[in-house]
Amino acid sequence: MSAPVQAAYSYCEAVTGQQARNFAYGIRLLPAEKRQAMSALYAFSRRVDDIGDGELDRETKRTRLEGTRTLLDRIRDGAIEEDDTDPVAVALADAARRFPLPLGGLDELIDGVLMDVRGATYETWDDLKVYCRCVAGAIGRLSLGVFGTEPGAPGADRAAEYADTLGLALQLTNILRDVREDAGNGRTYLPSDDLAKFGCSAGFHRATPPPGSDFAGLVHFEVRRARALFAEGYRLLPMLDRRSGACVAAMAGIYRRLLDRIERDPEAVLRGRVSLPGHEKAYVAVRGLSGLDARYISRRTARGRV
Repeated sequence: MSAPVQAAYSYCEAVTGQQARNFAYGIRLLPAEKRQAMSALYAFSRRVDDIGDGELDRETKRTRLEGTRTLLDRIRDGAIEEDDTDPVAVALADAARRFPLPLGGLDELIDGVLMDVRGATYETWDDLKVYCRCVAGAIGRLSLGVFGTEPGAPGADRAAEYADTLGLALQLTNILRDVREDAGNGRTYLPSDDLAKFGCSAGFHRATPPPGSDFAGLVHFEVRRARALFAEGYRLLPMLDRRSGACVAAMAGIYRRLLDRIERDPEAVLRGRVSLPGHEKAYVAVRGLSGLDARYISRRTARGRV
């Protein structure tokens, strides 16, 4: 690997380590080449997210997001040189040469963030799934391009579907965790049908639930939905090599434990961001590296219980 490409990957790994601690816990379990590719994917994705979440006016955000799409087209066309001044573009271009990345997934991410810029809201779960597939399911499918599947793995033809579903599970967990923060930014992601069913249509602008609402009922309803998505997406684990499976198990395991905490104390998400301590994340990573989760899912799949 040339010095400019190595420097580009180092930049992306620094961005990942500083801004995506849950993600970083998982990818540190990968061999260097895969870890670098995942960091490049994250750094590009973070750039897109930061545009959508920034303080710029809507039109400027749209212009900059379309600029990232133009950059993605250059990467896709092999038009990025090693000495390009954009380290994220250099790293992602190299990763795309090394791995079969479905780069269209990054177009989907841009489309999803444009939905945020437009202030889209979602009436039903089917509507919200479209958004989640853009901003998270697509990242699952891109990650699978880095991981690959084990030769002869049963059901590997559905691996992309499971990766997509696991992305939805992580995104729904994020949405539950961030309801108060998103409300402060003028965003509502949970389906309006669900909010109305549990008396929460007034939104989440305070550290207490809307008066007269069944906020705990809403959270438990969405937690069950997320758990079902995790159960389906976890079918991916036995199809991956040991270290890729460990990476996925660690990232998903951290979010499942977040889900457990949210379920135990639903109103905690209104008081602040729910997170896991470092020692608990480390335990989840070790469990993933041991292969316990992959073996457990394999047994349950064989019994038809996942």
